[in-house]
Amino acid sequence: MTATPTRRLGVGLVSVGWMGQLHSRAYTRIPQVYPELGVTPRLVVAADTAEAGRKHATDVLGFERAVADFHEVINDPEVDVVSVCAPNFLHAEVGIAAAKAGKHVWLEKPVGRGADETAAIRDAVVEAGVVSTIGFNYRQPPAIQRARQLITDGTIGEITNVRGRFFGGFSSDPQSPRAWRFVRELSGSGVLGDLMGHLVDLVHFLLGPVSEITATTGTYITERPGVPGSPDEGKTLPVENEDYANMLLRFDDSAVAKGALGVLDASWLAVGPKAEYAIEVFGTKGSLRWDFERLNELELAVRRPGEGLGYTRLIADDTFPEFSRFQPSSGTPMGYDDLKVIEGKKFIEAILGQGAENSNIHDALASAQVLTAAEASAESGAWVSTPIVEGHTGNIR
Repeated sequence: MTATPTRRLGVGLVSVGWMGQLHSRAYTRIPQVYPELGVTPRLVVAADTAEAGRKHATDVLGFERAVADFHEVINDPEVDVVSVCAPNFLHAEVGIAAAKAGKHVWLEKPVGRGADETAAIRDAVVEAGVVSTIGFNYRQPPAIQRARQLITDGTIGEITNVRGRFFGGFSSDPQSPRAWRFVRELSGSGVLGDLMGHLVDLVHFLLGPVSEITATTGTYITERPGVPGSPDEGKTLPVENEDYANMLLRFDDSAVAKGALGVLDASWLAVGPKAEYAIEVFGTKGSLRWDFERLNELELAVRRPGEGLGYTRLIADDTFPEFSRFQPSSGTPMGYDDLKVIEGKKFIEAILGQGAENSNIHDALASAQVLTAAEASAESGAWVSTPIVEGHTGNIR
């Protein structure tokens, strides 16, 4: 891999928080990990309303300049791509404006506060003809990429059912402040849009689109203290969205998992799990399972004549997609930041017209439609259909 970068790609960033910093590091690493792309991202300008964020952008991340108004990012003629890493309630405003300005967009999820807002962003992206990539980073682990291969090639047979759980405890303390994530106007749904959105996309990626679901939700920490230093400090405020959700699902006839059923659970108040983001897929010949807490491992069981049944632990190595780009051999693990480098690489490939392996705005809408259906089902108790989105990249027959 000795190609010399020949093209500069101007990068704009909106919001210099944790995710914005992660995007910035990913852009910087792409020419090191994927030199054959022939692209060197140039960190042109970052926007953040906080002075500390702007200073971090220039002094630490390496942006040429920083501004307070995101419009200066999307209207900058030297910016080719915009990473939208702001809170949920800004995604539509920023994403639509960036698309209309002709910028390719890397949007964090949930892209919109529900299916309608996500559809509006989709429409703007399609009308502008720009490339979109969505921050569905749990598609990217080499173990998950390998799992998709095993499912697609029939190694575990016809799919019968799937179980998924995305459990985290980062909101399990009832004394943690009521930040924007717990306010419906700002966040939209709660754990549905956050962890369940990732899980639904992972199911789409591995197994294909879902045709209908039924769901329940619950809010178990119903009040939280106001944010320190804000006008609400010292107050006790209501939590306005769910902190636990589950759903039953059926796969569409176009899915690799046609005819299969599934059960998904998501919680951000589970005491014990740190990031137990796990999925198990069962077929007529075998099964596989993966857990983000063991990012570099995939467990596989396959029925073979004359052999006992049980799981074999596969440790990621150079036979797994992308792994050798980051580590020389099995046993040396990849990390979370590496997943964003893979995601960014696929974004750039799509911009260059070198394939479409990236998740896109249609995938964001497909996930959002399931989540909106889940809210409707939780209210009515009924099964709700989830329309198939043209242009999605789910695993189909």
